[in-house]
Amino acid sequence: MKRPSFFRRCSRAPGALSIEDQAVVDQFHAMLTAVRNPQPWTLGTAQDIAVRIGPFVERAHTRPGDDHGPDLIAVTLVHPDTPYAAASLRGRQLGYTEHDWLRCPTTAIIGFWQPGYTLLTHAANGLHLPDDIGMAPAHYALYIEARKRDNSRDGHTLLRLGPYTRAQHAQRDGDRLTAALNGRETTLAPGYRVTMRFGPFQVSDHRLFIDPHETDVVALLNTAVVGVSG
Repeated sequence: MKRPSFFRRCSRAPGALSIEDQAVVDQFHAMLTAVRNPQPWTLGTAQDIAVRIGPFVERAHTRPGDDHGPDLIAVTLVHPDTPYAAASLRGRQLGYTEHDWLRCPTTAIIGFWQPGYTLLTHAANGLHLPDDIGMAPAHYALYIEARKRDNSRDGHTLLRLGPYTRAQHAQRDGDRLTAALNGRETTLAPGYRVTMRFGPFQVSDHRLFIDPHETDVVALLNTAVVGVSG
């Protein structure tokens, strides 16, 4: 596997550095500072993190849920220049958008993301993210909920479907459920509004979920609302 290349320019002219060369030197100093002074990560924080992918370092968003205790969290890799507009295009070109949410071992987390890590990413070295980055897919779920129509917080989770290992599979079933609910949200369960939401699969509550594979999810919805009353 190719390793990060830090030295892109070589200034041979005597005297002061050019603006371009000075920018490279500043980036290198920022990288050294980040590597020598990682900012410790703590579980449950929403700030982006830096994770090791082979000899590289990548930026990742974290997501609550898909909890396996302290050893694994759910993340998605993002281009290091996020949220700037060019990052979206470059991210697609270099494979950052080809990976759904992933299960990241907490041992691979260096700390909170710092811009100084940018030089250590695949993107900074003009490399496409590998297909196999050493992390298994995270899991998704669909939740059917019935909430009181009087704007109170009273309600029930009627149905939990999961796990889904691919976002598009969850989206497909979600579209079917949304279509089945269309125009019926307030009539399926008197006194309640029935809605569907997409979210992470809560592994610690796995016994509460129904496996959606080779299952008629609309039939499960109709069964779940039976007996719900205001």
